[in-house]
Amino acid sequence: MDRIAVLIPCYNEEKTVAKVVSDYRAVLPEAAIYVYDNNSTDRTAELAAAAGAVVRHEYQQGKGNVLRRMFREIDADCYLLVDGDDTYPASAAPELVRPVLERGADMVVGDRLSSTYFTENKRPFHNFGNSLVRFSINRLFGSQIQDIMTGYRAFSFQFVKTYPVLSRGFEIETEMSIHAVERRMQIENVVIEYRDRPQGSVSKLNTYSDGAKVLRTIARLYKNYRPFAFFTILALLLALVSTGFMVPVVAEYFRTGLVPRFPTLIVCACGMVAALLLFISGVILSNLLAQDARDFEFKLQQAERWKWEADALQGSSQKEVVSDGKTV
Repeated sequence: MDRIAVLIPCYNEEKTVAKVVSDYRAVLPEAAIYVYDNNSTDRTAELAAAAGAVVRHEYQQGKGNVLRRMFREIDADCYLLVDGDDTYPASAAPELVRPVLERGADMVVGDRLSSTYFTENKRPFHNFGNSLVRFSINRLFGSQIQDIMTGYRAFSFQFVKTYPVLSRGFEIETEMSIHAVERRMQIENVVIEYRDRPQGSVSKLNTYSDGAKVLRTIARLYKNYRPFAFFTILALLLALVSTGFMVPVVAEYFRTGLVPRFPTLIVCACGMVAALLLFISGVILSNLLAQDARDFEFKLQQAERWKWEADALQGSSQKEVVSDGKTV
């Protein structure tokens, strides 16, 4: 098991990957550096290997797919995730890994938005999107994460081994943030400097399509983690609409004793029944979520035991001696 594992997912980053690997080797000499190439068509893998990284491959396209393989294959006390585009300063790496190694933090977020992001980033819609996502998640989930979309994070062993990677693309950062908040994991923010991509390096993000995916991910996770609130809101909206159309029909009945608009009355009654079913669904799913939260606590205990066993096995192998007294 590695003490620190630096994880660098890459797709066509030949302009910067060698520098990124060299920079992190310099500031974290004890760390193992892994570059996962995601079907690059340039010399990314070759240059990363030449710079001293362990190069592996993920053939399913998408950052979420890359992280899924990384988290499955690598065991470490602390994981440092960084992009291969040289937009994050390697000098901040010790400050990000320290809370994990010394204070037991589960996720440390490299906060760009509190420093230079809005001046360095030349894409105004990206700036707006980051602010919107941060506001939405912090309001919906009651969190205080300062940068939801940052690709610069440190994780604990327990987080990595109990986190189910469901997203395939760049919405993975949003999913990780909400997972950590909902599982009551220890989250810390570290302000970092951000610099825009160097000339010749091209962003793989699409402002509109990836932004839509992120918003859909927020809605999906709100439904999954806040089912009572989600379905109650839907039930309330449907009940209000049904009531709005039903009131004139009922008022006319009390005034004349007649119900000339039976179709409207029937549709409104069906709407009220549907609203009741939505509310009941929210109640049932919230109870299931409580059971899932209890099961997750056992998964955390299992992850801690896996780590203890791996550390014990590694320690015993290091202490093994041959008959002449020399360590092997």
